[in-house]
Amino acid sequence: MATEPERDCPLCPRLVAFRETWRAAEPTWHNAPVPTFGSLDAGLLVVGLAPGVRGANRTGRPFTGDYAGDLLYRTLLDFGFATGTYDARPDDGLTLVDAAITNAVRCVPPENKPTTVEIKTCRPFLIDTIAAMPNLAVILSLGRIAHDSVIATLGLKRSAMPFGHAAAYDLDAGPALVSSYHCSRYNTNTGRLTEPMFRAVFEAIRARLPAQG
Repeated sequence: MATEPERDCPLCPRLVAFRETWRAAEPTWHNAPVPTFGSLDAGLLVVGLAPGVRGANRTGRPFTGDYAGDLLYRTLLDFGFATGTYDARPDDGLTLVDAAITNAVRCVPPENKPTTVEIKTCRPFLIDTIAAMPNLAVILSLGRIAHDSVIATLGLKRSAMPFGHAAAYDLDAGPALVSSYHCSRYNTNTGRLTEPMFRAVFEAIRARLPAQG
């Protein structure tokens, strides 16, 4: 079982070339597959699409260093899924509580758009991550592509579980699946996703996962 790709993962040639370009341009950045953040014993797994160039690709922690992370981590803190202070850097001391965060594609893609082949090629790592989480009760997919990748990871049919904001599906076996519009700057600036809408998704998740202690 391999929940994480190696630092110099060779599986996707286009992503390898893009990674090498950024390693040359910004040698102090992470510029490698971004590992899952949080414990595999968690009850909640948040699944995004892929690292951003100046976000997780720079910092090495999912959703850290870009606008999407500002909203995501603020919401996680408000609902008790994190403690500490989010300061957009991996050494800020923030700790997740009964939660983990990963991406469907672990390497940064050009223009933030992985190809269908790249999504499929990286899927075994998501499969193994989910399989390695014995207490997993809820998967939150951020955006349609992440949602569809989770559906494929679980071996289910997309037609039976279409993507929709705040859609929730209870599976016969395994974790529940909840989806949300991605918390990107574009979605929030256009009003497609408002902060109250995003918080409502977490209210529903918290109802499924009572706070520990």
